[in-house]
This record gives sequence, C-alpha cells and structure tokens, in this order.
Amino acid sequence: MSDKEKLTVTSFAKMKQAGTKIVMVTAYDYAMGRAVSQTDVDIILVGDSLGMVVLGYETTVQVTMADMISHTAATRRGAPDTFIIGDMPFMSYHDVTSAKLNAAALIVEGGANAVKLEGGSPSRIEAVKAIVDCEIPVCGHIGLTPQSVHRFGGYKVQGKSVKAHDDLIQQARLLEEAGAFMLVLEGIPELLGKEITKAVSIPTIGIGAGRHTDGQVLVWHDMLGMNPNVAKFVKVYGELGAQTVHALSEYVNDVREGSFPAETQVYYPIKIREGSE
Repeated sequence: MSDKEKLTVTSFAKMKQAGTKIVMVTAYDYAMGRAVSQTDVDIILVGDSLGMVVLGYETTVQVTMADMISHTAATRRGAPDTFIIGDMPFMSYHDVTSAKLNAAALIVEGGANAVKLEGGSPSRIEAVKAIVDCEIPVCGHIGLTPQSVHRFGGYKVQGKSVKAHDDLIQQARLLEEAGAFMLVLEGIPELLGKEITKAVSIPTIGIGAGRHTDGQVLVWHDMLGMNPNVAKFVKVYGELGAQTVHALSEYVNDVREGSFPAETQVYYPIKIREGSE
C-alpha cells in the first residue's frame, strides 16, 4: 500500500472480504527486504525455498531453524514495517513442544509477524492449535508441500483425483478451525483452488493454484529471471540473472584493460604529467 500502512492479520481478512488481491513475494536477506519495502507488496514470505535458491540444496528439507532465523532477521532489518511470515523448516513442528518453541524463535529472534507450516494431517492441526494458543499467527500450506517431496516422488501437482480433491478441501477447513489466519495453496488444479477459496473464510494465497485465490506468491529468484528452470505457473518479470552475468563480464574487461578504476573512482588521484611515468 502506498501509504505504508502496517498490515496485520485482520488487514488480510478485510482484503478478502473486499475482494482486494493480496500480494506476497519471497525474500531472504536485507537487500531483498529493503527492495520489497519500497513497493506495495503486502507480505514477505521468508520461505525455506532459500535452501534451493540461496543455499544450493536440491530440496528444502536440509534447511535448519538456524538458517530460517538468520534469514528472517536479515530480511526484517531491510523491511522493518512489512508483514513477514517465516517458514518453519522440516521437522521443526512435528511435535507440539518443538512447534511452539520453534515458532516462538522465528517471532522473537527472527522478527517475523507470523509463521507458516506445511500439511493438514491431524498432527499438523494439533501443531497449529498449539502455536495459535501461544498467540502466534499461523499460515497453513497445503497441496504440493515441498517438504514432502520424497513422499510425493517429486514436485507433482496434487489434488487431481476426487479423493485427493476432497481431502484438500477438508484439510483447508480443519486448518481454519485450528486457528490459521491464511492458507498457501500450491500446485493444485485451478478448480480446486477456487473451491478451497470459497470453502474457507480466511484468505488463500496461490502459487500454481490458478486465478481464483485471494492472492498470489512467487519466489524472488523465479520472478526476476535468476533461476533457469522455472515451473509452469511462474511469470518472469525481469532478467536479473542475465544482467548480473553481463555486468560481471564488463567489470572483468574493465579491470583487465585498465579502464577501471578511472580517475573519478580514485581518492586524491595522482596527476600524471605528459611525458612522465
């Protein structure tokens, strides 16, 4: 929002009611946070996707709580007034005690406004209830949940069968009942994204979930052309990857040719007289 109003969980509920689309983007450090804070993006998600796009892992499951706290805190320093959701990494919320302690760490040490966890199984519902009971807002995440990549056998669209379709609608309802204030819907058919959005009163944020969710989220590196392999649902809004390589190549040439640094980049430049060394 242009007036830089600080948004809260109630702001997003009102946006859903008003039909105003919610804009979320990932960010992972101070510079990214600062860039996002200068726009009208509503929410920053410090996603565990950082494991793949920042740390170079093949999946998100290697990401640790220490990683998430560090990157969330850095992003917060760059975006002091933006609503930030911190991802809870793999195995950080699989029992109630761990869920509460790790969620609190993302809020207290990382500076997040809310946390996100994946799945809608009975144990996840209990984790959501426990975290919400600690007065910490929780965003759910169902559909293609990247931490389940090994069980899914890859990054595959979910909810295609009648049973899977119905199960995801039920998970969404249970997460809302447990106290989640928002749901991320990933990698599901467009019709299912629409039906879940209608089935719950809390906002839904789509990523590969079609055009009828209450908002959208994209990964920073995907949308800015820094990832050569993007999913079907990604729209690339910039080519920073190619621009970065080009800039580095120009820098190499300038240094090798001696054109950098020029006199304008030197402190107290030596005035070389003609004919002298």
